[in-house]
Amino acid sequence: MEKAEVASRKGKRAEIEKSVLVIGGGIAGIQASLDLADKGVIVHLVEKEPSLGGRMAQLDKTFPTNDCSICILAPKMADCFGHPNINVMTLSEVVGIEGSKGNFSVQVLKKARFVDENLCTGCGECLEKCPTKGVQNQWEQGLATRRAIYIPYMQAVPRAAIIDPENCRFLKEGKCGVCKKVCKREAVNYEMKDAILEFDVGAVIIATGFDVWDPTSSSEYGYGKNPNVFTAMEYERLINAAGPTHGHIKRRSDGNEPKSMAFIQCVGSRNIQTGHPYCCSVCCMHSTKEAMLATEHIEGVRSTIFYKDMRACAKGFNEYVERAKKDYMVEYINSDATVQGSSSAGNPIVSYDVGGKSQQKEFDMVVLATTLVPSEKNKVLAKTLAVDLDEFGFFKVRDHVFDPIDSTRPGVYLAGYCAGPVDIPESVAMGSAAAAKAMEDLMERKVYA
Repeated sequence: MEKAEVASRKGKRAEIEKSVLVIGGGIAGIQASLDLADKGVIVHLVEKEPSLGGRMAQLDKTFPTNDCSICILAPKMADCFGHPNINVMTLSEVVGIEGSKGNFSVQVLKKARFVDENLCTGCGECLEKCPTKGVQNQWEQGLATRRAIYIPYMQAVPRAAIIDPENCRFLKEGKCGVCKKVCKREAVNYEMKDAILEFDVGAVIIATGFDVWDPTSSSEYGYGKNPNVFTAMEYERLINAAGPTHGHIKRRSDGNEPKSMAFIQCVGSRNIQTGHPYCCSVCCMHSTKEAMLATEHIEGVRSTIFYKDMRACAKGFNEYVERAKKDYMVEYINSDATVQGSSSAGNPIVSYDVGGKSQQKEFDMVVLATTLVPSEKNKVLAKTLAVDLDEFGFFKVRDHVFDPIDSTRPGVYLAGYCAGPVDIPESVAMGSAAAAKAMEDLMERKVYA
């Protein structure tokens, strides 16, 4: 691996590694990886899930253009996986790092997939024959089930099957083995073990994204009690043509299409009691998009958005809201809203306040814009990388004005939602900015006295 010699502050000769570690295979991590790889830098891209893509891959459309999300993302995922300068490691986590800016030594735990990525063609025959059914599909937000051997989603990269060891009969009991028998490529390998990989890098980019808050604990929204109350991410999978209902919006209770829908903003966010006093930045536009798409999917549906403040502050966002009002007849009501019980038909009853007067309205379906929170593994990763977190659990930025990409450790940079609430275009910009900062480190030629 190419290195560049520089002088250390102590006057000793040192070497800068000409490679970069990127943690997180979402849109920010992918953009950073491609920018660096196109400049000839070796990139080690570590993703904890079995596929690249991150949260963007779960979305149906993106605002404010309503372009197909996976149509934008999939080519980048394929370019990233196929790039000769990018070493993609899925089902992997960083477990150790030593050294300093310009010369880090990294340890990565790569978990067993039990399927050889280089041999598997993603034909799906093993999925059809696997006798273990009914495993909850987390990718589909629990709205569908899968087998013990599965491919995460249609456009997954790498397009290779993976065996769930917690539900595989052979790995648990030594019985079955059907998937190995039917695989003509002999890609299934029950003997595969977890492995520790070690390599050196000159810089690190963190792009671990976010998690979605579970609103079950906030009983005022009826989630988990009324089956026709959904989270925004669940709704994204419903309206997606590749989702569990093939793009048909259906009520959980009876499978019927809703004729009236309520979208409630700031569920869990801007709320000290939930521990998330911050604004999530994307939810106003997210719900506007979802209300628009409801009209495109169901003729005559009536959509109402209940909001605290309409934060349409980026380019084209205000026009997007006006378009929703004019062309899609979306109603906006400036009020906190909660779900107070259900009608005899199982319809959620939304309670809200207008002009100081309490009102209630029945809807066929309610969609909650739940807060987006820092990844659960941020604490462990922050300790591993020796970087700080802010008071909310996001990775702490050194200076939001002068060093908006820098973490609190020299040589470690931040991209995307892991550093705080941002949308997709901002995440892409941060990915490119982090790549540029890392490139500066690799090209450093300073001589210290």
